Amino acid sequence: MANLSDYIEEHLKKLLALSTRNYVDIQRRELARKFTCVPSQINYVLDSRFNLESGYLVESKRGGGGYIRIYRVDPNKRRFWKEAMEKIADGGFNPARVTRLIKRCYEERLLTRREAQMLEALLEDDHYAGLLPEPDQLRALQQKLFIAALEAILKESF
Repeated sequence: MANLSDYIEEHLKKLLALSTRNYVDIQRRELARKFTCVPSQINYVLDSRFNLESGYLVESKRGGGGYIRIYRVDPNKRRFWKEAMEKIADGGFNPARVTRLIKRCYEERLLTRREAQMLEALLEDDHYAGLLPEPDQLRALQQKLFIAALEAILKESF
């Protein structure tokens, strides 16, 4: 017998299947009302069943006109993302290692030339000259920008 989380998951997957885009926008409150549950139940389903390992990326915009956007991620790009995150997590953020990963992914056609060039540009120290006094701050900024750029590539909504 299916539980409420299964029904919510099934509903969201149907919405994605019917969507002509790579994503679907939902309102947490409206969905909770539809399934007669608390909004935290929706959060649970999103966290546990719509994650990168399952092939999804979830973006949330808070506020009055807020929404949750669920993206379907291309399986090849998902593999790239996971490998990139492992490289970032393994011993800290190292731009030289990440640059090698970008080049390899370009060669395997997981990234376009333009995407690879933009990602590599984020890793060049010269662009940040004089902005941050500490090398650790520079690496933290590069890491944050790199992750944001990867998420944008994965979403492919444009």
